[in-house]
Amino acid sequence: MSGQDIAVIIHLLLFAYWLGGDIGVFYSSGFATNHKLSREARQTAGKIMLNLDLIPRLCLSLMLTVGGILTEYYGIEHPTWQWVGIILLGPIWFTALVYIHFNEGTELVKKMTKIDYVFRWIMVFTIIASVAYGFLSDRLDSEPWVGAKLIIFAALIFCGIMIRKNIGGFIKGIQNIVNDNINDADDRAMIQSLSKARVFVITIWILLLVEAGIGVVKPGSVSLNSPSEVQIEQLQ
Repeated sequence: MSGQDIAVIIHLLLFAYWLGGDIGVFYSSGFATNHKLSREARQTAGKIMLNLDLIPRLCLSLMLTVGGILTEYYGIEHPTWQWVGIILLGPIWFTALVYIHFNEGTELVKKMTKIDYVFRWIMVFTIIASVAYGFLSDRLDSEPWVGAKLIIFAALIFCGIMIRKNIGGFIKGIQNIVNDNINDADDRAMIQSLSKARVFVITIWILLLVEAGIGVVKPGSVSLNSPSEVQIEQLQ
């Protein structure tokens, strides 16, 4: 098994766990907001949601590192400084998200959460700028599908930011359910909050499927559509 095979497998697993985890979180939200269920049932659903939500976020944090490694196999070379950024991005972001999840409520985590929010905006604009530069410099001409996937990835991060902006009432309600301190006002706030975030959640699912399709088809790929070395030798 080659390094490329390993990277592809990890890439596919990240996609599967991201989409699956996201759907699981959204499905659980229906039980958490259902005031007809017992307090215990809603508490269980809330705890499942809070813990399961970590999986999609971790998958997001590793995607660019794994994807960056894969692009090298398709002929898109990276200078040393880019390689350092690509390799370090995933593990550092991953570690930060794990720490935030398991240390919720501390002063450090509050600061880290704010930094993470700003960092995601920076990532959106940085990815768009890098893709624009890649096409203007002809760097992505041979594999334009890579640029398309990066733009969609920026859109995925943007959707996550929009969910965060609209989901505050829902998260507060979930925390109150877990702490056995929920009331009617919280129930209404949860439903309204979830309704606002729903369009971005569904958009993420659609974009992930589009990403997967582009990754399989690789439209415009020169390396995919060119004869392999073996075929060239046979023709000679």
